[in-house]
Amino acid sequence: MRAWTLAAAVALAATAVSAEPLKLSIDAQHSTIAFRVRHLFTKVNGQFRTFEGTIDFDQSSLAASKVTVTIRAETIDTNVEARDKDLRSPRFFDVAKYPTLTFTSTGITDVAGGQGRIKGTLTMHGVSRDVVLDAEFLGAGKDPWGNQRYGFHAETTVNRKDFGMAWNEVIEAGGVLVGDDVEIALDIEAVPAK
Repeated sequence: MRAWTLAAAVALAATAVSAEPLKLSIDAQHSTIAFRVRHLFTKVNGQFRTFEGTIDFDQSSLAASKVTVTIRAETIDTNVEARDKDLRSPRFFDVAKYPTLTFTSTGITDVAGGQGRIKGTLTMHGVSRDVVLDAEFLGAGKDPWGNQRYGFHAETTVNRKDFGMAWNEVIEAGGVLVGDDVEIALDIEAVPAK
């Protein structure tokens, strides 16, 4: 991960007006929740188009910050409609039965500069598991229209079988069609909650 820049530190200090956590809302129009998973020999990229969340951002102590995110499972998008329809089916996400994915943080550790590890509970396909995200605060500042914005990045890898999504197909050359490990990356822009 990139080091926390001096500019980010200055922006953070400039916005620190009290010890109270800032309530931020994720700006979904300027954020991405993406994933990658192996298919045969390469990796397929996808994302979820609809999500919302809040960040209780404690500027005086990043370790005291909190994050919650809710994702609409049916908005999965891998740029191939037939594949997306399959991913929405009972073989994978079963969106009719499990319409949302959620993440709720339970703590932030190993904070150094603007980086840390966010521990929390990920619920997907009706199964809840503890996960850890490597996260980074990218900075804060005003956009050209005077709106205060905050940037974050986080990554983790989960095993889809841990969440009850075990379907696969053995291929002729050996191995399986779909990988078990799913790489998840979040690029989040947030604004003060109204």
